[in-house]
Amino acid sequence: MIQVFTNVKFDWLARRRLFIGLSTLLMLAGLASAIVRQAVPGGTEPFNLGVDFKGGTVVTAKFLQPTTPEQIRETLGKGGVPEAVIQPVTDKAGTFLIKLPLAGAGSEQSQVEVEQGRKKVGEALNLIGPEKTAYEIIGTDAVGAVAGAQLRNKAIAATFLALVGILVYIGYRFEWSYGGAAVIAVFHDVLVTLGFFSIFQWEVSLTVIAALLTLVGFSVNDTIVVFDRIRENRRLHRRDSLYKITNDSINQTLSRTAITNGLVFLSVLAMVLFGGEVLRGFSLALTVGVIFGTYSSVAVASPIMVWWEQRLEASDRAAVLGAAGPAPTRSRTGGKTPNRVAATRPVAKRSRGAV
Repeated sequence: MIQVFTNVKFDWLARRRLFIGLSTLLMLAGLASAIVRQAVPGGTEPFNLGVDFKGGTVVTAKFLQPTTPEQIRETLGKGGVPEAVIQPVTDKAGTFLIKLPLAGAGSEQSQVEVEQGRKKVGEALNLIGPEKTAYEIIGTDAVGAVAGAQLRNKAIAATFLALVGILVYIGYRFEWSYGGAAVIAVFHDVLVTLGFFSIFQWEVSLTVIAALLTLVGFSVNDTIVVFDRIRENRRLHRRDSLYKITNDSINQTLSRTAITNGLVFLSVLAMVLFGGEVLRGFSLALTVGVIFGTYSSVAVASPIMVWWEQRLEASDRAAVLGAAGPAPTRSRTGGKTPNRVAATRPVAKRSRGAV
């Protein structure tokens, strides 16, 4: 295996408070952005929801000459429709979905808004050429706010179920302390990514939800690699403390983490720079997620797992000492203290290894 870093001796757990503090600060910044935007009079929504969630008008147009989403977006911008989202229909050449955000409210205005949206798009596309000659509008649809709310709820449910599945799987394959630490780390990655979307008001669409679900799988995979090395080293070095084993395991997998996650980062960065507006939300979510997913597998998941294991170990020791009964007291006559049962009784060790 290619080794980018060799003989690394960095003490990651010694800086766990700094890492946890940074993560907490980032999550609080995202939370503050969401609360302030909604609480301030005349403010905006916590997140810049796209047509998929907020509702709006979808115009389906077929272009008779080869064109690109960027050209269509530029034409619509010149025609007074700068907020449109352009999405190509992959199975129909030259066909695009032009999504306009909801301007009005209420179901009674839906049909009126659909007609207005069709008219605005048609007037803007006339800059390319007349209808039926340069393009053809083959359909218009309204995406209601109720449908958008249903999509939003399903997206939240899908993310939650993914986290539950990860907890069950890692708890079965490793231990519940490992599973809990991994889920907390993944939850941290999702919250930090959403915080960036709230702070910078990047649009949240269905592709962003797909990116978050992708991030969940990516982040937990990186965490499992570190946890698997910790489990292996605990079997090989039973006399070492969990603190030392965890630091050694992180350092041993550092080259793999840098190579794998570095290549993924370069890929999503290319999508940010060259993917266009259609992939912008997806690529931004993955870019932020890859950075903090890599960070959390080292700086969040491992310290939480060590803390959890140490608490369990202390609980087991307390249970053994409690079962041994109270230690005898010194004789009132000044004699020597009898041998304590607890002092000679061996303390049962957990199967996890020494801490």
